[in-house]
Amino acid sequence: MSSPSQLSSWKALEVLAQKSADVSLSSLFEKDPERFDKYAIELPYMLLDYSKNRIDDEVKSRLIELAEQSDLVKWRSRFFNAESINKTEQRPVLHMALRGSVDESLRIDEDNISELVNNELAAVKNFVRQVRSGEWRGYTGKWITDVVTLGVGGSNLGPQMISEALRGYSDNRFQVHYVSNADGVQINNALTTLNPHTTLFIISSKTFTTAETMRNANTAKHWLEQCGANQGDIKNHFVAVTADAARATRFGISADNIFSMWDWVGGRFSLWSSIGLPIALELGFDMFARLLDGANMMDKHFQTAPFAENAPVMLALVGIWNSTFLGRGSHAILPYDQSLHMLPAYLQQAEMESNGKSVRWSGEKVDYSTCPILWGQLGINGQHAFYQLLHQGTQVVPADFIGSVESVDPVDGHHDLLMANFFAQTQALMDGVNERQVADQLRAGGTEEERIAELVTHKVHQGNRPSNTILLDKITPESIGALVAMYEHKIFVQGVIWQVCSFDQWGVELGKMLAKRIEKELHDETLNPDHDSSTRNLIDRYKRVKGEAKK
Repeated sequence: MSSPSQLSSWKALEVLAQKSADVSLSSLFEKDPERFDKYAIELPYMLLDYSKNRIDDEVKSRLIELAEQSDLVKWRSRFFNAESINKTEQRPVLHMALRGSVDESLRIDEDNISELVNNELAAVKNFVRQVRSGEWRGYTGKWITDVVTLGVGGSNLGPQMISEALRGYSDNRFQVHYVSNADGVQINNALTTLNPHTTLFIISSKTFTTAETMRNANTAKHWLEQCGANQGDIKNHFVAVTADAARATRFGISADNIFSMWDWVGGRFSLWSSIGLPIALELGFDMFARLLDGANMMDKHFQTAPFAENAPVMLALVGIWNSTFLGRGSHAILPYDQSLHMLPAYLQQAEMESNGKSVRWSGEKVDYSTCPILWGQLGINGQHAFYQLLHQGTQVVPADFIGSVESVDPVDGHHDLLMANFFAQTQALMDGVNERQVADQLRAGGTEEERIAELVTHKVHQGNRPSNTILLDKITPESIGALVAMYEHKIFVQGVIWQVCSFDQWGVELGKMLAKRIEKELHDETLNPDHDSSTRNLIDRYKRVKGEAKK
């Protein structure tokens, strides 16, 4: 398949991008009173408004044409029908099946996918019931009070992000802790607050070999043993979510306490699976089921809505317009809801690990920009940190503003203040303020003309900064499920159009392999002569200073 840059729609968009340099977002609204209606999509649980982007009817039409010429309909069908679209690993990609969004007769080899998923959900539901009811207890007979999830990457970020987002729905039956870092400080800080008789550990690792996770798991196991437990007691305090049951069994986990993962579910898309066990434990299984229902709604919308009315498709196309055609190499995620404080970190992994690629399906290098750098944090905090750059910096950074109409935990006056800032920021980024307006404002405040002349250019905001607004009705399990699924499908659409392999992550593997080799060097006197002089001297200094500290 030839490069997408050879498509007629792509070439037309390149021309339109050059013409758009002089387009004012404010003028687009002035010229078209119906602009919001054209460039907003109403959905269950939320609204997507992408009208504050530098697009018009022609750009939108060409973007949709690009999706059509990229055979998005065909690829979407392949996606939901379990074809091996994860080309480099020769696997299908079926995280949608985890929320009931594939045909019930779908099979991989001899396995019925829906049956596998339903059986696993039943196992999760039963386990959650046992632990929450007190039927499952620690080895000394005490009820479980704390759950510690040991995982990294998708095995950690997804569940933790959802747990934080929906904590307002928790009955506080458990304290749930997430440990991901190889730095011993994190697990030590967790263990020092826990009672070994009432703590349950969940080891989440598809291969059960992930270095960081297994180091933490062995540390937790050793801690439990130091507190009086023996090998036989492990079964009361450890469960595993893995695709390698044999390794989990050798660790000491009972076969009955092992939950399945499948190779057709990537880690960063796995929170809907048994990887979501800590979510179900903290919130109850019914809440977890509601999360799946919200994602299922978005799956159906993505499969059936025309491209022009399809939220994931239009979110993806506008993103491609900004990054690939307008050259915006950075994108901010700005949630205006405390419960979504981990969403930027989650989407960083989901998008950049998926589409941060420079090679096309064919193996040829791309000749265009792919995934932008994602970053961000809570909106109000960001306003007092980096919004200066968003408003007046030399780089134009498109942004997603995410907020909710109704607060989960209303405190008089707080939510309206929060949302006033939410609405104001997107308008300010778009409209800006020019020299005449600045001068008039200063003059009205009594500033002298000489001082006005000194200040005016410093206070100008160019405006014309694009943004999307995602306005949830309220943070609920359904709305969060739908929101995350929308971003998942956005990632898929962009991968198809850019022709990159969205579901592998070879860039993660190289550093892991090198780390394994270097770790051995840190424990003996050898030093690999093949290292560059920087790495060799850094390792040498580390070993020397560490050795001196032990004396």
